[in-house]
Amino acid sequence: MIEAAMLWNEPNNKSHWDLELDPDWERFARMMRLASEAIAVEAPGLPRVLGGISPIDPLFIANLAGKSALDYIDVVAVHGFPLDWNLWMIDEWPAKLAEIAATGGLPVWVSEVGASSFGAEEVQEFGLRRTAELLIGKTPRIHWYSLYDLPKAWPATTRHREAEGSSYYRHFYMGLLREDGSPKRAAAEFSQYAPELGICQWFHFDDYRLDDAVHWLKRLGVRHLRTGISWADSFRDNAEAWFDRQMWALEDFDITVTFCFTPEHRGMQPHHTSPPLVDEEFAEFCSRMLRRYWRAGGGFAPVNLPQEPG
Repeated sequence: MIEAAMLWNEPNNKSHWDLELDPDWERFARMMRLASEAIAVEAPGLPRVLGGISPIDPLFIANLAGKSALDYIDVVAVHGFPLDWNLWMIDEWPAKLAEIAATGGLPVWVSEVGASSFGAEEVQEFGLRRTAELLIGKTPRIHWYSLYDLPKAWPATTRHREAEGSSYYRHFYMGLLREDGSPKRAAAEFSQYAPELGICQWFHFDDYRLDDAVHWLKRLGVRHLRTGISWADSFRDNAEAWFDRQMWALEDFDITVTFCFTPEHRGMQPHHTSPPLVDEEFAEFCSRMLRRYWRAGGGFAPVNLPQEPG
């Protein structure tokens, strides 16, 4: 079932929101307000989560609060990767959570946290263990990023690539499972931290890994799953058929569904990071997806679904 609706992904990361077009997040704040209002109408009581911020920046949260955007939000989410990208130590996690909670005055979820096996699988194994020690009991939701390594044939969602040095390539080694589906060392330990530790796994359009992912998520004891439904993908041929298949396959998990990514033809510029030309269109997309996949009381019954295989 859907347990929360997340609005955007890493909006304060220039790889996910075009700050040249919206330098003070005015457009983003308005888009959040409209989408949050639409969600409240379509799915009363469903928690509305501000898309996980990266970096963890209290000034960004204060800015949105000053624009009244947080008045329409129930939870603030954060992303942190201190062993790979962030300029702070892993033991600072509790202080980071407290800082954002004090600034926003709202519960704080960790919707992405992880460690790459790029250098050594032992590093990822340590990162999993220490993350669990630091975060379990300190925040209501923790989503480990991720289940799968990113296939090397797929570019990571970033503008920088080789200019980032090893930082770019670390994107491809964040999974508990390798690209071929074989488990790494950390996968053997994950179950002892579930269900308190959930998983964040993005699925690409028509993702061939979906069925195997469901098998592994259940095997690992995962209950809380974060994934996305892409506004940009909604304009592809057979988009609803793919969304239906994805949500049907994931129905046994408590899902934080993330709505994000601007369709090229609906942005101020033709890029997924662009503010939309019409902010109300993003709100309408969120509303339409919840109308299709959410029911009051926590029920989950996507409409017009194909019969379950077998």
